[in-house]
Amino acid sequence: MKRLAFWLALVLCPLAFGQEIPAPVTSSGSDQDTKANSDSIVPAHLSREQIQEMVRQVAEKDDENDKRQRDYTYVERVEEHKLNGKGDVTSTETRTYDVLEIYSEQVRRLTAKNDKPLSAKDAAKEEEKIQKVIDKRKNESESQREKRLKQEEKDREEERRFVKEVADAYDFTLVGVETLDGRETYAIDAEPRPGFEPKSKEAKVLPKFRFRVWIDRIENQWVKLDAQCIDTVSFGWFLARIHKGSRINIDTTRINDEVWLPRHIAVHVDVRVALVKNFDVDQDITYKDYKKFRAASKIVGMEEVK
Repeated sequence: MKRLAFWLALVLCPLAFGQEIPAPVTSSGSDQDTKANSDSIVPAHLSREQIQEMVRQVAEKDDENDKRQRDYTYVERVEEHKLNGKGDVTSTETRTYDVLEIYSEQVRRLTAKNDKPLSAKDAAKEEEKIQKVIDKRKNESESQREKRLKQEEKDREEERRFVKEVADAYDFTLVGVETLDGRETYAIDAEPRPGFEPKSKEAKVLPKFRFRVWIDRIENQWVKLDAQCIDTVSFGWFLARIHKGSRINIDTTRINDEVWLPRHIAVHVDVRVALVKNFDVDQDITYKDYKKFRAASKIVGMEEVK
């Protein structure tokens, strides 16, 4: 899973450029829902420093979740709605994927479009894509492998630095204690902290978002996230802009009593591309059928799989 940073770097950015990566939206709920949630909140007390430390611990545990997710296969369903200027849906498309781990590389195999199985031709293309990944890794030289692993570790370290900056980028307020799926969570609001100076390039976007996060009181794992864009975010020398009001909501779930993985993601993104074309996109993504690899499992060629 794309870690705590996923909601910024790996969801909103890819949508701006039209890439095919989970992304989404729905608001956090109606006024009536919000009132119901408020009624369920029990007062609690945590200092600003305690909350900051909790957020740092959450970031570290999210890194562990990312690693453990690689031990699982699962099904991902993406439902995308394109909207016109009035907010009316102009088109809807769904895509369903099997998400696999092949030679430590996560691969998404398309299995259905608009909830219908792929044609024989399209299915063959997906199998060919998987086989190319297998062949590439099987024929990888030792020097190529070493170079790849170094780059992957560098990328992970950059992601870790980005996530850790979240604790310094915001002023946190404890809203209270709320029960989600039978577990008590701290509901915490985060507002951009005045004077925050980002250490990484990616962290420059943090002041442009506010969010509420729900953190499991026992395990210090983030359970739910509701983030909103509060200022225009530009990419690629104004090649694309994500406008104020874009929103993302992520729900996770506890799997096998060992890891927290995504269950549902919803996003609304208002994007202008090349300063010319404006479009709104709603995406709703669900994750299911998490299955852990057997200890003795291995990746083999497609013919053996069949």
